[in-house]
Amino acid sequence: MVNALKARTRKGCYACEFYRSQEELGLGQDSQPKFPYVPPKYRLPRSYNKTYTKEKENQRPSQPLHTTLQRQAKANKNVFIPRFYFPQGKPQAQQQTDTVLQKLASDFRTFPMGQVPQEKFHIIVKTCECPLYWKVPLFVAAGGEKLGYVDAHSFLDYWKQLETTCHDPAAKFMKILTRNETRNFLLPEDFIPLIQDVVDTHPGLVFLKEANEFHSRYIHTVIARIFYCVNRSWSGRITLPELRRSNLLQIISLLEEEGDINQITQYFSYEHFYVIYCKFWELDRDHDLFIDRQDLTRHNDHALSSRIIDRIFSGAVMRGNSNKTNEDKMSYTEFVWFLLSEEDKQHPTAIEYWFRCMDLDGDGYLSMYELEYFYEEQLQRMELLGIATLPFEDCLCQMLDMIHPQCEGKISLADLKRCKMVTIFFDTFFNLEKYLDHEQRDPFASQRDHDAEGEMSDWDRFAAEEYEILVAEEEGNDNGDELSYDSDGMSDEVPSLERLIKTFEGVERIQLPCSSNPQIITVNSNVSLSKIFRTEENGDLFDGTWSTTPKIKLSKCEVGSLTPEMDNCFASV
Repeated sequence: MVNALKARTRKGCYACEFYRSQEELGLGQDSQPKFPYVPPKYRLPRSYNKTYTKEKENQRPSQPLHTTLQRQAKANKNVFIPRFYFPQGKPQAQQQTDTVLQKLASDFRTFPMGQVPQEKFHIIVKTCECPLYWKVPLFVAAGGEKLGYVDAHSFLDYWKQLETTCHDPAAKFMKILTRNETRNFLLPEDFIPLIQDVVDTHPGLVFLKEANEFHSRYIHTVIARIFYCVNRSWSGRITLPELRRSNLLQIISLLEEEGDINQITQYFSYEHFYVIYCKFWELDRDHDLFIDRQDLTRHNDHALSSRIIDRIFSGAVMRGNSNKTNEDKMSYTEFVWFLLSEEDKQHPTAIEYWFRCMDLDGDGYLSMYELEYFYEEQLQRMELLGIATLPFEDCLCQMLDMIHPQCEGKISLADLKRCKMVTIFFDTFFNLEKYLDHEQRDPFASQRDHDAEGEMSDWDRFAAEEYEILVAEEEGNDNGDELSYDSDGMSDEVPSLERLIKTFEGVERIQLPCSSNPQIITVNSNVSLSKIFRTEENGDLFDGTWSTTPKIKLSKCEVGSLTPEMDNCFASV
């Protein structure tokens, strides 16, 4: 009982008891009490502090502001910060939107029943302040494809909704081409209506309008070039940020202003398409629009090494998910990528293309072993040709001095993109012809070429030179007013698109191969030839006309079995 009373007796003030308890727990640094009493930095259990109140619990010592940003944030904590992130573009004033809607309503009233057909839809597009060649995609997105026209009520509702959700040209372009779907990326097929409209209505492609069989080739070439330059993520899908970073919308707007399509060298140039298609036609011997390893080996007189060709067909440079039905074949679209990368190795996509091919283990670096693997075949080919070779060690020193890699002993993609002479690097390891050209040139010439600003790109230069060569060859063939073919029915020359669709005036004969003696077809003057055809063996007399416009009258001609493509084009009399 006495001990219990002693335990209840307070032996000192509250402060003394607190410090005594701290000493017993090993928390206190000084056993002597200190006055005046200062509460601990962090609140202890209530049993240690008999003066506990709710207000003291909420009190916390203020931390010193160590940075200028913290002090400014505290001083301006009540200041309103306006919105600065607009994923769909910054909204425009409502008054501007209302003005456009009023103009649209006025334009629709000028048409019977307020219905605008596709051929007149360019008026509506210009009122919407959009580029001219948005007209067909916009017509389709507004529902005009089903009815053949767009009425005022439906289009005004559509445009008001578009202005509410999409505020800049890139966002509107994506929404229109995706036909109002919820996806936020563009696929290759989304561009078909736009490019087909360019083929049908652009004044620089009037001669192409009649050659329907070449429309698909031109469209696929343009789409492949768009994705080559715009889709920097290699996903096969153009996202909104990629679209904004590219110049695609500016080039589409330029189509309206420039009457000569060849002056627009990016994406839409007919001359570039002609060069690409002729190169592909030369390699595609069976003309099934696929080429294999053997076909690609013949490119540029066997300039590429077999090891780099194997890497191309290994799938290292295939974009996105590709479920190919022809596994060891290269499609026309893939060939467009190959040719662009081969002729302009300074392009960022080309650097990535060849880096993927040379990175055998996929670790993101080119090791010395990988470089030696590709250079080994170059040495063998030079020895067979009797050309003095450079040992790999010496070649490696030259390449490392030129690239200056950040990591010793390996080359990254960033190292190659910084180098202005990356073309020489790639040609050294897998293109023997261009490698020898570099060796014979002035060592400072390449550097001067790449230092010059405002010059044509390597691809533009190649396409211009190659087009002149092809045109000169066609002019030489046309001087004889006769097209001759081999015994297998295939022409020695790549069929010129201009030659197929030009107007023949005064042409007297065209030689077509039969089994032994070539037969003569008399072609009336002033007719447009839109297809080249051939016969394979002797047959009966045939009189026929071209079943598609423009029509060509054929006189008596021995015709055997026609190509499958021509079976649908001839109608017997």
